[in-house]
Amino acid sequence: MRGADVHGSGTGSEAPPKGGSGVDQEFLALERELAVFLRRARAQSGEMAREVHPELEPAAYGLFVRLDDAGPQRATDLAGYFGVGKATMSRQLRALEQLGLVARDPDPADGRASLVRLTEEGQSRFRSVRDARRERYVRKLADWDRSEVAELARLLHHFNVRSEG
Repeated sequence: MRGADVHGSGTGSEAPPKGGSGVDQEFLALERELAVFLRRARAQSGEMAREVHPELEPAAYGLFVRLDDAGPQRATDLAGYFGVGKATMSRQLRALEQLGLVARDPDPADGRASLVRLTEEGQSRFRSVRDARRERYVRKLADWDRSEVAELARLLHHFNVRSEG
């Protein structure tokens, strides 16, 4: 990020955080940047979910990402992964099933359970939106070195793994 202001959110209008020790300054900056990042990510997830299907709620996009990356999953595993209750996950999956974007198949390891998977229609719609999103990332980060993009991905992965527990 050559020449980038790594302590601001990119708007150029933020004043440096006040008070506290040097360590507090880094964590205050981290908190501020995460707040901006998460606000934007929530808005984008809603937009992308609606691009997949106009009736989808924002949380649906994350389900598509997970099912595309990890393959068929039990609803309870999806609920655990996203940190939501079983009832919430069941409601979200039911809506996706009604739209024909996911389907449930018997779990070969336990006939009493089912595995949720993307349908061909769901996968096609999701991948089209995902590919367009990645193109936007490529354009937004065009002036970054590939090593900087890789480092950001590595650090976000590290943060996400630490946040799981």
